[in-house]
Amino acid sequence: MAHTRYYLELPQGHEVPIVGRFPDGYVLRREILPAPLLCRQLYEEVGRDYQWTDRLEWSDEKWTYQFMKPQLQLWVLWAISDPAGYFELRREDDDESVEIAYFGLRPEYTGRGLGGRLLACAVKQAREIGPRVWVHTCTKDHPNALPNYQSRGFQIFRTEEFE
Repeated sequence: MAHTRYYLELPQGHEVPIVGRFPDGYVLRREILPAPLLCRQLYEEVGRDYQWTDRLEWSDEKWTYQFMKPQLQLWVLWAISDPAGYFELRREDDDESVEIAYFGLRPEYTGRGLGGRLLACAVKQAREIGPRVWVHTCTKDHPNALPNYQSRGFQIFRTEEFE
């Protein structure tokens, strides 16, 4: 079955306003050296329904090594002590571009109005790293992913078909 991958970027100078706050009991925190178990849990649970597979076989050592790299940041949205969702930022080698490499909520936290605010926070943090912010999604992702990005000003700059 053919799918489409969309690459989107946020025009320089376009900001995504962070409206309101997360509900009481939620806090967004950067994890400086996240535990491999937390990384794996978020990746697996957020990506399970969308067939994320590229990191499934990683060892604890590989997860630890990945987040020791200075160009990566992991931000986790906590619901009290439960991880509700996350985003991963990756600074590109050109020091100008920042990819929102992974983004999403665990299934039990979708539909609560958290995704748009989490995306606005991801953009804010990415802009602090570099002026160009981009993301990719595909037709296998959540059906609201592409509209969510576009409604916040992201524009498609490339598409590709894949199996």
